[in-house]
Amino acid sequence: MKGLKVAAGLLARLGEAEGRSFAHARYRDSYRGICSLASSISKPIDDDDLQSQVLVEGKAQFRTAILNRPSVLNALNLNMGSRLNNLYTSWEDDPDIGFVAMKGSGRAFCAGGDMVAVYHLLNQGKREACKDFFATLYQFIYLLGTYLKPQVALLNGVTMGGGAGVSIPSTFRLATERTIFATPETLLGFHPDAGASFYLSHLPGHLGEYLALTGETLNGVEMIGCGLATHYTHSTKFRSVEERLGNLITDDPSVIETSLEEYGDLVHPDSTSVIHRIEAVDKCFSHDTVEEIIDALETEASKTNDPWCNSTLRRLNECSPLSLKVSLRSIRDGRLQTLDQCLVREYRMSLQGMAQQDLREVRQGVRARLVDKDLAPKWNPPRLGLVTEGMVDQYFSLLDGERDLELPIQQREAFT
Repeated sequence: MKGLKVAAGLLARLGEAEGRSFAHARYRDSYRGICSLASSISKPIDDDDLQSQVLVEGKAQFRTAILNRPSVLNALNLNMGSRLNNLYTSWEDDPDIGFVAMKGSGRAFCAGGDMVAVYHLLNQGKREACKDFFATLYQFIYLLGTYLKPQVALLNGVTMGGGAGVSIPSTFRLATERTIFATPETLLGFHPDAGASFYLSHLPGHLGEYLALTGETLNGVEMIGCGLATHYTHSTKFRSVEERLGNLITDDPSVIETSLEEYGDLVHPDSTSVIHRIEAVDKCFSHDTVEEIIDALETEASKTNDPWCNSTLRRLNECSPLSLKVSLRSIRDGRLQTLDQCLVREYRMSLQGMAQQDLREVRQGVRARLVDKDLAPKWNPPRLGLVTEGMVDQYFSLLDGERDLELPIQQREAFT
């Protein structure tokens, strides 16, 4: 989590960003990529296919886990979470391995958890399989967040949702001009999870609330600016970075950092970047309720006619009203909690989301965005004013008959 609490000091290192329209087009493409997943979850998969979903490279004191489902932008499933847990545990215990890395195949690092697969599992009544997926993923993220060896996340492409969850805990996070970050869960009737309530809440000012509620994208330069990434290089030098890391024989973070800096680029944000609007973000997103945030944006828009205010209001209007209120509270809670506390709470919230009557929000969001792609979810409740405090409170309570997420907090110290 290096740099999250001092991210504002990194602004001098910012650089020329890709145009926002290009980033948004890539964002839409990432959804289309996930949508290509068929209901293969019901088909048997042989051991070779399971192994190939996470490949391993490495020599000397270095190992790389490669997320390898490029046809669905390396979306995470239960098998991948289990394999990553096993690999990282064995690498931590191996005295011959000094540090580890993670990257993705194709044009993505990782588009997040495979919510299309979760959607089909829920429709088939396989809720236990969904529980196993979330528990395994969150347990792996806790392992990453308490890992005893340096880690490098190579973010050369789409990095969203759970993909951010398995990369942000890394010691070093290398972004490029191809990197697109987002936590789009409110558009899916869900909540920013996989540790998002921890790392988003520690971003400068109220940027975390903005990203959590709107699901808007950041490019690689903007990730540097707010501390989500620690290094930036152009993708043409990406292979050279990998070769340099592969030749290192070290467990010293400073040696790894120096090697990454050798290929670093001095960059500056686009003039339209949200990084230049931190004051406006804080002014609007510091309010206690979603309704007050929207009122502040509307007031600011009427005074300034700022296109950013209007586009932000449009985006909030696309999101699940219930998810907006749940997510705002989650980020606010996360600001006062440790990583393990955030993951335990997010697990409760995920189970609640799967247990809601008719799976209304998750089913509607995933169907509208990723399956039918009609972009017309039927949210319930349909308006913020109909979302009661009791509905929000329910998301934060433990389901009857369920147990909290088990994490080895006595053996591994959590982030604060």
